[in-house]
Amino acid sequence: MQQIFLFLYRLRAFILFLILELLALGIIFTHNSPQGAVFFNSSNKFTGRLLSSKNNFVSYFTLYSTNKALAEKNASLLNRLDKMTPVVDSAYFDLDSTLSNNFNFWSARVINNSINLSQNYITLDKGSVDGVVEGMGVFNEQGIIGRVKGTSNHFSSVISLLHTDLLISSKIKKTEVFGSTKWDGVNSNEAKLLYVPRHVMVEPGQEIVTSGYNAVFPEGIPIGKVKEVSQGNETNYLDITITLGADFSKLNFVYLVKNDLREEIDSLETVMVNPSQ
Repeated sequence: MQQIFLFLYRLRAFILFLILELLALGIIFTHNSPQGAVFFNSSNKFTGRLLSSKNNFVSYFTLYSTNKALAEKNASLLNRLDKMTPVVDSAYFDLDSTLSNNFNFWSARVINNSINLSQNYITLDKGSVDGVVEGMGVFNEQGIIGRVKGTSNHFSSVISLLHTDLLISSKIKKTEVFGSTKWDGVNSNEAKLLYVPRHVMVEPGQEIVTSGYNAVFPEGIPIGKVKEVSQGNETNYLDITITLGADFSKLNFVYLVKNDLREEIDSLETVMVNPSQ
């Protein structure tokens, strides 16, 4: 302690100078408007930049947990919406009630993803212990992502829509014309809408959504929009290129969807295909 006092005593002149300098500056900035304005603006700018940097730093580390919480909340809302009874006329309700409440939703995070191969896969951080099973659909807010191929206890592998063997049952939202969406292995932002007859009028900009004709996805989930249409050369179908809604180069959080009636539907369709069984 004595050494500290001795050190301060040696610097007494400099310390006194600093105190007087600060007092003088305080008087100048307080009683002179121009200088005060300059000081105020400069200090505010510095403080603002400092706070902005601090917020950016904190946000960087909290963004993951925030996005995860939002994804889980959205999945919960999707489940609640699916359980709600639609307000429609009685005829439509009788038809639809047999299939109501049969979809459940989970959120998951993409931990691995490829887009440059002809057969791309995605890895999610949810597995069998979380209720994920083979065949579940995967999508995000922008559109269809793929379908679960296999699971371990804590992870699942997804066949990406950017896989040349994956077909998604689709329809043109405006006209209700059905087809199948398939990636042609060329552009990760585009795919083909197949099996639409030549006589059908298809226009650029029309929205493509899931048809609901299989047991994987509910009806109406976005897939993309029509980009180009031509008559095609060798088939009776149009050559339709669509721009995919999902950006596969920036996948983060996604949703898994399970149809609780899928096994029953698949079993019935198997019997229809193989009636001798």
